[in-house]
Amino acid sequence: MQTLSITSLIKDSPSAVAILNTELCFVAYSQVWLNDFCKDQSSIAGKNYLDVLPRTPEALNSILEECLSKGAKNVCEGQKFIYPDGTLQWLKWKINAWTDDSGEIGGLIILLEDVTEAKRREEILAKAERVGRIGGWEIDLSTNQLFWTDITREIHEVPNDFQPDIETGINFYKEGIHREEITRLISNAFADGTPWDTELILVTAKGNEIWVRAKGEVEMANGKCVRIFGTFQDINHKKKIELGFKKVRERLALATQGAGVGIWEYDLVSKTMVWDNIMFRLFGLEYNPNDLSYETWQNSIHPDDRRDGDIEIAKAISGTKNLDAQYRAVWPNGDIRHMRAIGVTQKDSNGKVVKIVGANYDITELKNTQMRLKESEDSFYGAFEHSNTGMAIVALDGSFEKVNQSLCDCLGYTMDELTQMSFLEITHPDDFKNDVHLLKQIVSGLKPSYKLEKRYIHKNGHIVYGILTATAVTDMNGKVLHYVSQVTDITPQIRTEKKLTRLVSITSEQNERLLNFAHIVSHNLRSHSSNLSMLTNFLTKEKNDEERKNLLTMLRGASDSLNETIMHLNEVVQVKIGAHEKKKPVNLYDTLKNVENNLSQLIQEKNATFELKIPRDLTIKAIPAYLDSIVLNLISNGLKYSSPKRKPLIQISAELAHDAIIISFKDNGMGIDLTRHQKKIFGMYKTFHRNKDAKGIGLFITKNQIEAMNGKIEVESTVGVGSTFKLYFENHEHYKN
Repeated sequence: MQTLSITSLIKDSPSAVAILNTELCFVAYSQVWLNDFCKDQSSIAGKNYLDVLPRTPEALNSILEECLSKGAKNVCEGQKFIYPDGTLQWLKWKINAWTDDSGEIGGLIILLEDVTEAKRREEILAKAERVGRIGGWEIDLSTNQLFWTDITREIHEVPNDFQPDIETGINFYKEGIHREEITRLISNAFADGTPWDTELILVTAKGNEIWVRAKGEVEMANGKCVRIFGTFQDINHKKKIELGFKKVRERLALATQGAGVGIWEYDLVSKTMVWDNIMFRLFGLEYNPNDLSYETWQNSIHPDDRRDGDIEIAKAISGTKNLDAQYRAVWPNGDIRHMRAIGVTQKDSNGKVVKIVGANYDITELKNTQMRLKESEDSFYGAFEHSNTGMAIVALDGSFEKVNQSLCDCLGYTMDELTQMSFLEITHPDDFKNDVHLLKQIVSGLKPSYKLEKRYIHKNGHIVYGILTATAVTDMNGKVLHYVSQVTDITPQIRTEKKLTRLVSITSEQNERLLNFAHIVSHNLRSHSSNLSMLTNFLTKEKNDEERKNLLTMLRGASDSLNETIMHLNEVVQVKIGAHEKKKPVNLYDTLKNVENNLSQLIQEKNATFELKIPRDLTIKAIPAYLDSIVLNLISNGLKYSSPKRKPLIQISAELAHDAIIISFKDNGMGIDLTRHQKKIFGMYKTFHRNKDAKGIGLFITKNQIEAMNGKIEVESTVGVGSTFKLYFENHEHYKN
C-alpha cells in the first residue's frame, strides 16, 4: 500500500473513514472522522482506536476484533447503543479488513457514520404512527400497484404479507355512500389532481366497521397524474366520541327547547352578550341578536330585583362563586315571570374571569306551586296545632318529629319531652307487635294508612286508650318520608264500657248467688223445719218422762242448729249489704298486725312462725270490716289446718302489679286436693278436712267479701305441702279504669 497517497486520499474523503493497523492504531483518517468523532483532538495518527474512542460499545469492539482476526467484512445500516450515562447513539458502519503486498492482513478500513438524529426522527415518527394509528399508502400509476405500510394493513386487519390492489382497497370501504365517496375522490384525483381529506367508514377483513381518515395527494407530470399517495388514520374511537357528543348536543338542544331553557353567554372582555332564541322568548322579546347587551337583561328585571341581580353577577365576576340567582322578569306587556339563572365562569391564564356561560329557565309555575304548597302547609299546621285530636308527625325510626298540644295533654308529657321519645316508649307492650306490623305494611306499599285501637302509657303510669290513625306521607317517587298520626282518646268510653261490663257481671253474679242462696235457704231451713216438726210430733205423743226429757234435749239442739244456720245466712246477707259502704284507704300492715295480736294466743299454742313481708306504708282501698274478716279467716285457717308433722309457718307478702296489689297468704299446712275440690273450694258449707270446728262458711264469706270490693281471690295448693291464697285489690295509684 502506498501509504502517503492513501493517507492524502483518505483525508479528503467526504465521509468519516479511517484505516487501522493490526494493533487497531490509526494509520490514516478523514477530516470528517476527526470532526465527527474526535472534536477535542487535532491529530489521532498512531493512537489506538479504543484510546481515542473509549466509549466504543462492547458489541462494536467485538466486531472489530472478529473482522481483524478473520479478515471478514461487516456492514450495519444502523444500530442503537445506550451508554452507561444514559446517552443514546445510532451508528452505521462498513468494516473491511485490508491486506498488504504479501497478502497478510494489514488492518481494517472503517467507514463510520453517526445517524442518531435521523434514526431518532424515524423512531419518533414510527411511534407517532403507532400511537396515532397512522399508516401510509401509495398508488404507482405506472404499474397500477397499491402499496400499504404495516399500520395500514393493521388498520384493515389483514396479514403483513397482504398485497392489495386499487379495486380491493376501494372495496374495503362500507358499501353505499362511503364507497361511492372514495371512488369519486380517487376519480377526481386521476382526472385533475384534486387532493382530498375525508372521514369514512370501512369494513375490515374481520368484518369490523371503523371510522378512518383518508388523505390523498397527487403528483403531476406534464399535466398528468403519475402518483397518488397519502396517509390513512384510524379515528374510530375519536369519531364515536364525536358522534356521541353530537347526539348529546342534539338531545340537549331538544331538551332545552322542550323544557324552555335559554342559553346565554356574557363576554367580559368585549362586553358582549349572546342569547339563543329561547332566551328572547323567556323575556317576551322579539329575536334580535344584533341589538343585545347587558342592559337588555338588566332592564328586563323587576326594579325590586335588579340590585340583587347585579350583586350576584359581581360575585361571579370576582370569582367568589358561580352564578345562581332567582328574580322576576317583567315582559313588555307587563306580565311578570319568575326566572332562575345559573352560570359558570371561565378564566384566563392569570385566573381572571373573562366569560360567564349560563342558562335561564322560567320557574313561575314552580313558584306558584310553592306558594300553594306553603298555604297548604300553613293550613295543615294550623289544623295540626289547634286540633282537639292528638296529632304527631312520626319519623321512620318511630321518633316524634312534631307533636301538638292535644297529644301532650292526653299523655301527660310536654312537647320537648315527647320530641325526645319514640312512639314505642309510650305504647303498651301488648300492643307493640301489632302496631309495628301495620307500619311495615305501609313502608312496603301494601296500604297507605291504617286504624288501630291501642293502649298508651301515660306519664303518670296509667293506661290511656286511643284510636290511632296512621297515614304515610310520600315523596314524588312514592318513597315514605314520615307518618302523620292521629290519636283519639277513648279512655272515658272504655271506662264507661268497663263499668257497664262490671255491673252486668255483678248483676249476673248476684242473680246466681241469690239463686244459690235461695236453694241454700230452702234446703237448710226445710231440713231444720222437718226435724223440728218431727221432734215436736214425737214430744206430743210421748208419755214417758225420760223419753220426753231426751226429746226436749234433742229439740233444744235442733233449735240451736236452726239458729246457727240463720246466723250464717245473716252473715252472707250482711256481706251484700256492706258492699254498699264506701271503700276507704286502709293501711294493710296495721291491719295485719292487729289480727296477729288478736290471734297471738292461738299462734303461741301452735308454736307457729308468723312472717310479715309487707311495706309499712302500703295502703289499699277496702271496706275495713271486710278486710279484717278476710285476713282473720285466712290466718286462722292457716293455723287451724296446720300439719301435725311440722311447725306451722305463715308468710304474708305483697306484690305491686301494674293494675293490682296482690296480697299472698302462704302456709305449710295440710293442703287441699284441688283436683277434687277446685270448683267447690269457695262454696258454702264445703269442708275438706275432718276438723270438728270446720263449718264450711269462712271461705264462702271471704270470696263474697273480696268480690264485693271489686277484687278477686285465687288459691294454689298441694296436699301435704301447703296452700297459698292470693288476694287482688285494685291499684288506684297506678291504674284508672
